[in-house]
Amino acid sequence: MASKLKQSNRAGWLMALPGAGLIGLFIIIPFVLAFAFSLTNQRLASPNPTEFIGLENYSELLGLAVFTLEPERDDAGNAVVEDGEIQYPRLRKFTRKNAEFPHLDGKREWFSWQSGENRTVVLASDVVFMKALMNTILFVIVVAPLQSAIALTLALLINQKLRGISLFRAIYFMPVVVSIVIVSILWKFIYSPGDGLLNNILSAFTFGAFEPHDWLGDTSTALGSIIAMSIWQGVGFHMVIWLSGLQTISPTLYEAAEIEGSKKWQTFRYVTWPGLRNTAVLILIVITMQAFALFAQIDVMTQGGPLDSTQVLVFQAVERGYGKQDISGGSTISVILFVIVLSISFVQRWLTRERK
Repeated sequence: MASKLKQSNRAGWLMALPGAGLIGLFIIIPFVLAFAFSLTNQRLASPNPTEFIGLENYSELLGLAVFTLEPERDDAGNAVVEDGEIQYPRLRKFTRKNAEFPHLDGKREWFSWQSGENRTVVLASDVVFMKALMNTILFVIVVAPLQSAIALTLALLINQKLRGISLFRAIYFMPVVVSIVIVSILWKFIYSPGDGLLNNILSAFTFGAFEPHDWLGDTSTALGSIIAMSIWQGVGFHMVIWLSGLQTISPTLYEAAEIEGSKKWQTFRYVTWPGLRNTAVLILIVITMQAFALFAQIDVMTQGGPLDSTQVLVFQAVERGYGKQDISGGSTISVILFVIVLSISFVQRWLTRERK
């Protein structure tokens, strides 16, 4: 008996070995190398030797400071006002080699707000990275719930035994099988500021009252436009996962609910949703990881613009690592992204754990 168990274990390890080897080769080893590079000043092509600099790359990316600017005052002590606006000293006075404020050296303004006469400024060592971080988090926060909700709605609609329902399943799933690069190019034409399809449709619905808008060239709509396209492109994939979860729920539960006189909402709440718990956990984790990996849409449609309004972490890592040949900077962003995704995955798993 013991020998059979050993043979079974040996066979299991042999079958798992190729998969484990691929994981080690393409995931574990690259991550270890990325972490090692993030502790150096490694560049793709540089005559200078690589040096160990510790956590300096991390401090340059994550460095933040809050500073309060007091208004300039006249001889009477009143705030100087020109053209209806309070005048403040130039920020560069405090962030460029000022011995009194060494912690502000090299930092730039990220955003600010007014507090009485004073102006509070948030400074960052790397403003572009901070914008990329916030844009990525915003993308995840919007896409994850919306895409999963729309996918679940579509799955509920097509989980019917109706004639021709397979055609609708194929139509909803079709965007998933098309290359994201092709989809991005097509939607770039749709968002075109001139005769783009979206502008033409809105103009037709408003009988010409709507003026054409540059959706990808406006900082207020560029990221939202990419979010809308990304939700549309990926919703079919998650619809199929929801559909597979729906089909594992026993029909007898629905029959029992119907006998009890349960309404549709009550049936969904007490029968369908509990049966989809494991599916919901899977979809939530998958969507979150895919959203954090946003790259192709940005690369094809906006290149991070306009004015860095669509910068995201993966695009920043690639642009720095290969575009600017800053291997250490790109590796540092990759490590930070890995830690963020891993932490969120653990939190999601804890929140959706089985409770006795």
